[in-house]
Order: sequence, then C-alpha cells, then structure tokens
Amino acid sequence: MTRPVGRVLTLLELLQSGGVRTVADLAGHLGVDERTVRRYVAQLVELDLPVESVRGRYGGYRLAPGHRMPPLMLTDEEAVAVLFGLTAAHRAGLSAASGTAGGTATAKIRRVLPRRLADRVDALLESVAFTAAPTPAAALDPEALLTVADAVRHRRPLAFRYTSADGRAGERSLLPYGLVAHTGRWYLTGWDTAAGAERLFRLDRLTAPRPLPGSFEPPAGADPAGRVLHALATAPHRHSVRLRIRSEAEPIRAHFPTGLALIADPDPEGWCAVDLQVDRLDWIPGVLAALDRPFRIDRPTELGGRVRALAARLAESAAAERG
Repeated sequence: MTRPVGRVLTLLELLQSGGVRTVADLAGHLGVDERTVRRYVAQLVELDLPVESVRGRYGGYRLAPGHRMPPLMLTDEEAVAVLFGLTAAHRAGLSAASGTAGGTATAKIRRVLPRRLADRVDALLESVAFTAAPTPAAALDPEALLTVADAVRHRRPLAFRYTSADGRAGERSLLPYGLVAHTGRWYLTGWDTAAGAERLFRLDRLTAPRPLPGSFEPPAGADPAGRVLHALATAPHRHSVRLRIRSEAEPIRAHFPTGLALIADPDPEGWCAVDLQVDRLDWIPGVLAALDRPFRIDRPTELGGRVRALAARLAESAAAERG
C-alpha cells in the first residue's frame, strides 16, 4: 500500500472514532500539512463516503451520524478480540443476544475482514476448545496466537521459545494437537519431539512461534481439552486428597468440576473415587456438606478432623437456633 493511500485510510479510521476532528488534529496524526488533509477528505468524498465539514471556531470534519461504514477497519488484535469474544460468549451461554444474532454478527464481521486475516481468525476459532466459562485472561501476543492456531488447523509442526515455571528458557519443537482456553489461560497440547512424549504448554510463556516444513496426522482419540483438565487436576500441590462418595458422577462434578478433581465412575456398590491436589483443605468440608451424599475420606487424616469440626459448629448453631 502506497503511503498516500495508507494515510487516506488512516484518516477514515480517525473519523470513524466519532465526533468532530479539527484539521490541525488530523494533520498532526497523519504527519502532513492542513492542505493535504483537505485533499484527502476530498478523496473520501469522491468515494461517496459521507464526510461532513463543520464550520466555526471548533469546526473540522466528521462522518454523517448513523452511517454504517464499510469496510470495517480492525487491526489484527481488534479482530481477534471481537470475534473470539463473540464466540466465547456464545459457547458459554453468556451472550445477551439470541444465538441467531450472535451468529449473524460474527458472519458480518468475518465477511469484511481482509482475506489474510479472515483465514487466520478462522483457524483460531476452529482450533480452540473451551473448558469453562470465560474469565479475564492473561495478555497474549495476537500474532503468536494466530500463528499457533494456524499450525494446529493445518497440522504443521511448530517451533517456539518457551520459558518453564522455574525460569528455564529454551527452543522447543512440537506437533500441535490443539488449543484450549481454560479459566483465563491458553494452553497448547501436542507431541514434544525432543522429549518423545505428549506435553502441555502455556501460551503466555511461549514466544516467537514459527511453522516448520511438513505436516503430520494427530493420533486417533487426541483430546486436547481432556489433556489440559487432567494435567491441571493431577498437578502436585500441598495436599493429595482421596475421597469416596456414594453418588452418580454428575452431582459430584457439579461441586468438584473437571480440572479440579478426577472423578471415577461408580463402582458396583455405587461409590465414586474422587482425587484432588489442593493447597488448602478448609473449603472441602463445606463442599461435602453441600453435596449431601455419603462419603468416606481415604486421605489425608487432617481432612477428617476438619469435617468433624465443621459438623460440631453446625450442630452447635442448630441447637442455639432451637433454644
């Protein structure tokens, strides 16, 4: 794109931000003189764009109120934010609009994006799996996110620089299986060629991703979302907890969601084994009380004492209420 054309489009973007923009303000943003600004405005008018001249001391230029401006001018980062936000809200059931409205809004935005960017955003939306309702996420480089998504979609090997939790940094190469968004973080799963095993990587610790030559076929049954949830539920913490709860699995998952606990199917007597790795035990007795199912504590012994203490406090409060 030549510089004059680029400046004309920048002028249009400035006017799209709303309000009256003075000639001096526009000239300062574009790095040109006021006469050149007026020439650029004339070019927009020749394209049938409704640029209005406002007279007076605080006059300048503005777009006609209520006009819907094509094309939609979004940066790569803005396009990712808007389309991903619409998709995440729809999948989590958080959209204030109907499903049809969300879908048509996404389609309209997608249609007016440049082909290069539209294809990359499509790769992201097709590659990502959601495991929970969206929460505020760690900041990511949009270019890195789109590059990773493109490699996942087209099954291309990927190289990147990664910094582990203990601060060690190094080059990694991966056959990427999938992208997962979970409670405010992004994860990438795949086959680590150097380690010879499937691995999980946090995208906020990943930099400079680049596709490698060739392609690959993911193994049958690859489950990126399940891999992330299993890894989070089994990550070592201060306390290793094993419970047995007499219930179907679904009511237990409502109180101990996947990603927090590993819940086995009921045995022949109806008991589900529940395993958790946690830093604190104080919240578990209350959850067991809310679940209201028979349970047994296999470990740790300390948890049994906390449950008995909560039961005593509840009994004391109930007796005081009767009195």
